[in-house]
Amino acid sequence: MKKKVEILAPAGSFESMKAAVAAGADAVYMGGSKFGARAFADNPDQDRLLEAIDYVHLHGRKLYLTVNTLVKEQEMKELYSYLAPYYERGLDAAIVQDMGVLSFLREQFPGLPIHASTQMTITGVYGAALLKDLGAERVVTARELSLKEIQQIHNKVDVEIESFVHGALCYCYSGQCLFSSLIGGRSGNRGRCAQTCRLPYEVKQEGQNLGKKGESYCLSLKDLSTLDFIPDMIEAGIYSMKIEGRMKSPRYTAGVTSIYRKYTDLYLEKGREGYRVDEQDRKTLLDLFDRGGQTDGYYKRHNGRDMVVWKEKPAFREGNQPLFDYLDQNFVEKQLQEPVAGTAFLEEGQEACFTLEGGEKTVTVSGEMVQTAQNQPLTEEKIKKQLDKTGNTPFYFESLDIHTKGSIFLPVQTLNDLRRRGLEALEKAMLDDFIRPVQEKKEPEKDSKHQGKNAVPRKARLTVSLERPDCLEAAAQAPDVTRIYIDGGSFPPSAWKSSVDLCHANGKECMITMPHIFRSLAESFFDRYLNELRSAGFDGFLIRSLEEPEYLKAKGMGGPFIFDFGVYGMNQKAQEALLKLGAEELTWPVELNSRELGKLSVPGELLAYGRLPMMVTAQCLHQGTAQCDGTSMVLTLKDRLGKEFPVKNHCAFCYNTIYNSAPLSLLGLGEEVGRLSPSSLRLQFTIESREETKAVIQCFAKEMLYEQKAELPYKEFTRGHFKRGVE
Repeated sequence: MKKKVEILAPAGSFESMKAAVAAGADAVYMGGSKFGARAFADNPDQDRLLEAIDYVHLHGRKLYLTVNTLVKEQEMKELYSYLAPYYERGLDAAIVQDMGVLSFLREQFPGLPIHASTQMTITGVYGAALLKDLGAERVVTARELSLKEIQQIHNKVDVEIESFVHGALCYCYSGQCLFSSLIGGRSGNRGRCAQTCRLPYEVKQEGQNLGKKGESYCLSLKDLSTLDFIPDMIEAGIYSMKIEGRMKSPRYTAGVTSIYRKYTDLYLEKGREGYRVDEQDRKTLLDLFDRGGQTDGYYKRHNGRDMVVWKEKPAFREGNQPLFDYLDQNFVEKQLQEPVAGTAFLEEGQEACFTLEGGEKTVTVSGEMVQTAQNQPLTEEKIKKQLDKTGNTPFYFESLDIHTKGSIFLPVQTLNDLRRRGLEALEKAMLDDFIRPVQEKKEPEKDSKHQGKNAVPRKARLTVSLERPDCLEAAAQAPDVTRIYIDGGSFPPSAWKSSVDLCHANGKECMITMPHIFRSLAESFFDRYLNELRSAGFDGFLIRSLEEPEYLKAKGMGGPFIFDFGVYGMNQKAQEALLKLGAEELTWPVELNSRELGKLSVPGELLAYGRLPMMVTAQCLHQGTAQCDGTSMVLTLKDRLGKEFPVKNHCAFCYNTIYNSAPLSLLGLGEEVGRLSPSSLRLQFTIESREETKAVIQCFAKEMLYEQKAELPYKEFTRGHFKRGVE
């Protein structure tokens, strides 16, 4: 028995959807007018999207709706009325990023399959198992995963795996990018990415340029192309082979889909022995889109200099018109029709009868009484010619049998009506199987466990997050700090216990900050230092990935867990879902403004100071511009406007963090902060010196705790999204 593999194509428009189906896609993913991660695609309105659902079903395919953005509290009330018509029409699945949306769909639309978006940054077995338990039947893996890591998920978790096989690669782990958001207010988490990674930058170390001259597109990755890996991907357990490109043309969709259909079928039919890739097909993929070459991505390596474009894309490239004409004729403009068998029974003095069979359905329609011919009777040939005109319907007659009895006559209009009603009845019968009953909205259960914020503003306590071990003493000796988070990769395991002891000696809690990305390297790191982790006596864990709580529970460490802002709780429903996952406390999202934060009733820790992580990446700027020596350091990324962004390589877990050029500071906004009643205010230190750390702590304690005017020891700072928020 052949293994089933799904080719999943992008559909940024109704035309792209039709082209994908014609080119052999098993399913398409498409956005509607709201909640989709491609807000600038030609997304259809409700009527057109309902038509698209019918179209794919008539042709034996599926449609998955992208509901893969983070949703604000005030938007949650729109979600039910937005999704209900698609659910009732037979939508095949919803692709979801927001934990609140996932929880909402499970309650309101229990029959709707859920796919966990790549925006959820699922990087391993623990996260995949968690999402399966929460009701996801499919996980879209992070693009950075290796085939080995995907194989582990496949072996250990009974969940469908969907992975990207072709198209644009983000420089950042999906769901962990704030670059576009902080620079221009266009959030990638809200479907409005401005693609800041495609702009030129200089990479510097201590003021000196790194890298080769003219290689300034250091964050722009080549497009993924994996034709050579199709056998490996299928054998690793990838069920759905996802093509990126909802912002691209129907031609692109058709061309790429047809090639991946061809080679997937080739492997399934002939196995590895008969698998060969034609060089012309590689050229076709480049003719369809070329950003500066192609890469086979992360499937067999962690990162690499040759995955990056480096140089500017040529302004003009001559198109392959014969290829475009071929795609238009065979896919884009093609009228796709399904085969139908028809049988007409026309007997003098009896009602006309027409039976149609198609898509495992059989329907029969009756027409007017068959008349006696006054002159020339109708021949079977003439009847067949008239009934065979299926025009723009989804069907064509593969066989059409005509049975007549007597000297018969029917007007042409009557035959046309018989055919029309027969085809409509067959279409309705085929689509009726997908229709779900009208769904009554359920009133949400009140979570009595959480009482919400205090009505009266209160003074929050101060917590401190550290990445530099040399700053620990300054934080520990600060009298107003109540909790310190130390970075698990930057503080050596041999110093974990002494760090905890120092904090405890100064009357402070000490928690360990887990990595932004928890993959096999992080798992082996913590496995190796499990004894040090247990014996250090940490008071809890700052969680930055959905993988981490499950890993820690499996190792017998149940918390307390404080979920960081990158484990998003953008709405009340999402916050409640995170609490159920074991969060003792939450960190409020950094993309909400103060008014939006005020709508959340779960108390949380508010980031009051710190350089926000703009990107968390598997790529390494030091390795790409110089060489990997396994030493953590801070480089600088300089943009066209002269802004400089610190870049730190976290070698313990092999990822980079690009920080904002200026630190976030809410100093001077004490009254607004107080009205929100956060449980605590966090000061997050990344590259600051011991002296700077000490000075910032003193400033915030003075103003936020003692209501005395204080001034930050930096000229440049940002309010982040506290004032403006994102669209």
